[in-house]
Amino acid sequence: NHILAQHYIGHCYLYGIGTMKNDKLAFEYYEKVAIKNLAYGQLNLGCCYKKGIGIKKDFKKAFYLYEKAADKGNVIAIYNLGNCYVVGAGVNKDYNKALELYQNAANLGHNKAQYCLALMYEKGNGIAKDIDKAIYWYEKSAKQGNDTSQYFVGHCYRYGNGIMKNEKLAFKYYEKSANKNFSSGQVSIGYFYEKGIVSVKKDFKKAVYWYEKAANNGNLMAIYNLGNCYRNGIGIEKDYNKSFELYKQSAEGGYSSGIMMLGYCYNNGIGTKTDKQKAFKLYQNAANLGHDIAQNNLALMYETGDGISKDIDKAIYWYEKSANQGNGLAMNNL
Repeated sequence: NHILAQHYIGHCYLYGIGTMKNDKLAFEYYEKVAIKNLAYGQLNLGCCYKKGIGIKKDFKKAFYLYEKAADKGNVIAIYNLGNCYVVGAGVNKDYNKALELYQNAANLGHNKAQYCLALMYEKGNGIAKDIDKAIYWYEKSAKQGNDTSQYFVGHCYRYGNGIMKNEKLAFKYYEKSANKNFSSGQVSIGYFYEKGIVSVKKDFKKAVYWYEKAANNGNLMAIYNLGNCYRNGIGIEKDYNKSFELYKQSAEGGYSSGIMMLGYCYNNGIGTKTDKQKAFKLYQNAANLGHDIAQNNLALMYETGDGISKDIDKAIYWYEKSANQGNGLAMNNL
């Protein structure tokens, strides 16, 4: 079948299979198949227009081609159309239409559509919140191996979100997603090993192993947790310089706990020279992001005039902000 051959040649050029990667030629071969009015050609050509593969990005053309392929029952195209309606790519945003398309694709067994449908029900995006339906679709998707859904099912079991709390099952689902290299699952597994939650025996070395896996995937919480491990010698030899660098990395990514701990390092000379002004600015940044410990630490600097001018009113303001979030130290300081 020469049309199918054209389709596969397009794939070879796109992914560099047995030949040099060539986006322009991939586009041309997909176009040959799409012209024949075949769904898989229209789908792939639509992806080229959406991502700018071998052609200038054109969301409207991408949407048109997805629609053509979806009309022929192509489940990936149906799912892609749903995404277009969610973000307004080539069409006006329409959550109701997105919901309808995700529902169609989910019913046809598309695990990413099942995840998106679950997310819409959980968050109430353009629809009434329905945690039961959210969990139903997360589980359907998770059973098909969707790593994101596996993590979310684990999250629901861990915190009893719409389902009976079961930390043993939470660990099981986190582990599934972690083994698929999903960073949020990896950092969660690391935390279970660090704290020894439920049936999981404490194992600091395993905690560090999983934090490192997640950190290598760019997970800011994992980078921060690794910083704690190096600072406190948890599962690894103490190294204040390494701890400082990891806090700095997580802070630069905008992670509020990382910003707070970087401030703590500057305030106390951990892995770096003491710099009260930098500590103040970092505590202030994290406090404005709602971090209760940073709010307490900022208040303490205002109260004592540690590196800054004393300001009791500002101290009280930040102690109250922190105490209102349940911070015990701030309550005592007030």
